[in-house]
Amino acid sequence: MEVTRRVEPLWRRKGAVFALIAGCVFGALGSAGGLTEAKAQEPRQIPSSAAEVQLSFAPVVKSVSPAVVNVYANRKVVRQRRVSPLFNDPFFKRFFGELGQGMGQPQERVESSLGSGVIISEDGTVITNYHVIENADEVRVALADRREFDAEIVLKDERTDLAVLKIVNDGPFESVPFAPADSLEVGDIVLALGNPFGVGQTVTQGIVSALARTQVGVTDYQFFIQTDAAINPGNSGGALVDMQGRLVGINSAIYSRSGGSNGIGFAIPAQMAQFVASAAGHGDRVKRPWLGASVQLVNAEIAEALSLDRPKGVLVTKVYPGSPADRSGLEVSDLVVAVDGKEVTDPNSFGYRFATRPMGGTTDFTIVRGSKERHLEISMEAAPETTARDMRVIKGYSPFAGTTVMNLSPAVSEELRLTETFEGVVISKVERGSTAARVGLKVGDIIRAVNEVGVESTRDLENISNRSQRLWALDIERGGKINRIVLRG
Repeated sequence: MEVTRRVEPLWRRKGAVFALIAGCVFGALGSAGGLTEAKAQEPRQIPSSAAEVQLSFAPVVKSVSPAVVNVYANRKVVRQRRVSPLFNDPFFKRFFGELGQGMGQPQERVESSLGSGVIISEDGTVITNYHVIENADEVRVALADRREFDAEIVLKDERTDLAVLKIVNDGPFESVPFAPADSLEVGDIVLALGNPFGVGQTVTQGIVSALARTQVGVTDYQFFIQTDAAINPGNSGGALVDMQGRLVGINSAIYSRSGGSNGIGFAIPAQMAQFVASAAGHGDRVKRPWLGASVQLVNAEIAEALSLDRPKGVLVTKVYPGSPADRSGLEVSDLVVAVDGKEVTDPNSFGYRFATRPMGGTTDFTIVRGSKERHLEISMEAAPETTARDMRVIKGYSPFAGTTVMNLSPAVSEELRLTETFEGVVISKVERGSTAARVGLKVGDIIRAVNEVGVESTRDLENISNRSQRLWALDIERGGKINRIVLRG
């Protein structure tokens, strides 16, 4: 997205006003205190301490920097070298045979990426961004004191763009404590620590420009802290801390046309990082609470129809039978305005508030039904696997060759980020270069029918795929719409 109109920064416009107000206030205080002109003209004293010279963030930096690490991620890439057809000619083989030997053999090389991370416990647990260590075969971390250690990838969560690492060493290590949830306010001073452009650990300072940014488009859970502290490539996964040296966010993205900092950086709230970290060691994926209901944005038109003074909350559009939402008494057309007392303004903020609540126990929903406000207790539990997924790899000569398919259930739908769909057969993987890939099938496609025959299980699809047919008519559901694909065998 490009910005074509130059907008003067707000702080510059306010700065003059602040200076004027400050001058008036201090002038009034001077008069009230009976300051004489001679008193005001007394010679200034030489500062006697560092505190009298300047305000410094050094104490905060000293407490935090030992826990901010550089993350080096390496992955091995095997590529097939292209060989000129001339080397297959007998004449060239006779004279250049030795040169041609091995020219077509696969070659392995190592690709590296650099990011930052934060140690959150003295045992060496590190939080970083998923995109920093995505597809990595080896991960190393370097501390501020230049010590380096190997690290294990404990958990990767693409949906939040977060990952948990564990330093392969007994420690103990310096760590950064989490700030209390929702303790940050717009205007608070924050520090961003990381390794921008690989130049080494760097500290930048700024303020919190906004909270709960929900239109960033980086993760599934759109709820970001916006700051003007300089964040650049290499800062990803680094710490955003408050003036008490507490972790308030994980630096994740920037808004830029050039690739450098333009004063608009985004950090994942520490509450989400804490939720993901708590899931480490309990399986290979993050288990999230399942509501079993769908919601939509309340726009001005809907707000007017509901006799609201302004658009707020989210409107319930569907409740899945037997789900936590259903058992709590949540109904279609209910307006959810708060989760555990925290206001929700759109589906993104609602999703974040609900997804970061701890598993087990209950969470309080404030809803408006009719014209009355009510409270419902929602059970915090994982989505159930009501039907065994029965994962199968489809082979042979059918259009589905090269796919991995599973039976749908609330658990599978949650993993694949599907909504309102809990029955049928879904594609969970498509091999690159396979028949299915050439046909255009994608992860998340739901196979509803083949040649007018309904597909209810992975066994059904496997049996159909093993048949020899000249014509294939596929009914594929994607994004809530069913599309027909017709192919000749």
